[in-house]
Amino acid sequence: QVQVAESGGGLVQAGGSLRLSCTTPGLSFGDYAMGWFREAPGKAREGVACISWSGGSTLYTDSVKGRFTISRDNAKSTLYLQMNNLKPEDTAMYYCAAGGYGFEEAYYAYWGQGTQVTVSS
Repeated sequence: QVQVAESGGGLVQAGGSLRLSCTTPGLSFGDYAMGWFREAPGKAREGVACISWSGGSTLYTDSVKGRFTISRDNAKSTLYLQMNNLKPEDTAMYYCAAGGYGFEEAYYAYWGQGTQVTVSS
């Protein structure tokens, strides 16, 4: 049974940093491209960043470029999202997804339950 589990969310002040992690028990992690999405209250879920299976290619949505970094450690079967200089508008539930590359949700076969990130001003 495939599971996708996020961790690392929390409450942080504007300008602060958080690092999200994602593991995928039951999934051959190194075979899959991975992505991070987020859903803010009252807004549609949007793609934040994605990374190829090897880690050699990454994409970011414009609003996080230069502040967020997606990375993966295939030896540890773990995906990361380093978030720096956080802004109140980054407040959202963050989801890890496996199996696709890009920002179309339909590309991804497996999804986690989400981890909440709240940025106070």
